[in-house]
Amino acid sequence: MPTPTLYKTLYRILTWSSLAGLVVVLALVLRKSPAPDVSYDPAAAARVEQKFAAADQAKASGQPAQVQLDRTELNSYLAQNLQLQGSSQQRTATPSTAAPPANPAQTGESGANPLAGIPGADGATLEDVQSSVKDVKVDMDGDLVKAHVIFDFHGQDLSLELDGHLGSQDGYLKFEPVAGKLGSLPLPQSMLDSVVEKMMASPENREKLKLPDDISDIQIQNGQAVVSYK
Repeated sequence: MPTPTLYKTLYRILTWSSLAGLVVVLALVLRKSPAPDVSYDPAAAARVEQKFAAADQAKASGQPAQVQLDRTELNSYLAQNLQLQGSSQQRTATPSTAAPPANPAQTGESGANPLAGIPGADGATLEDVQSSVKDVKVDMDGDLVKAHVIFDFHGQDLSLELDGHLGSQDGYLKFEPVAGKLGSLPLPQSMLDSVVEKMMASPENREKLKLPDDISDIQIQNGQAVVSYK
């Protein structure tokens, strides 16, 4: 029969093991994951504006229209047009050109909603997330979009990685996560699915994920963001 001394020993082992586990988890969360190596080019952002303008003209003349953006163009456009925390930049693009690229970023990040997976922040909307986001980098590999987000959480900079498939359904942007990390801590698939499902179901967020009326789909194909017009 176990003695009281054995119970005390087991209790101490479990207590210290739990504490050590929490310390490891906290260290992984606070340790930022490395950002993807993406380049920025003001000329690339200007090319994006020209591509959308050309697509608008083609659509107006009854021709099929599609815009393809490589990662330099996408990141340069986002850097120029996303108003992040601590940035004085304003969105200056017209609604017809700004809407398609902005939505993927929100989804990469909001499907990647960093606050939604953290206790005490379940009610966060896309505005809440965007106001806390300090940096966004997007990479594309095959048909996957890979978002790397640095955001402020109660004064502490944390990183969030989200990989997934981008698409549309019933006129709304759709994101299907396949992997994610908070800091250097891998997130379980069940948590990723739950966060995205909650975000998609929120009435406030759902309307912000609605595609512009002239856009039929946004996908990642062969390492490029492809925006298709109706």
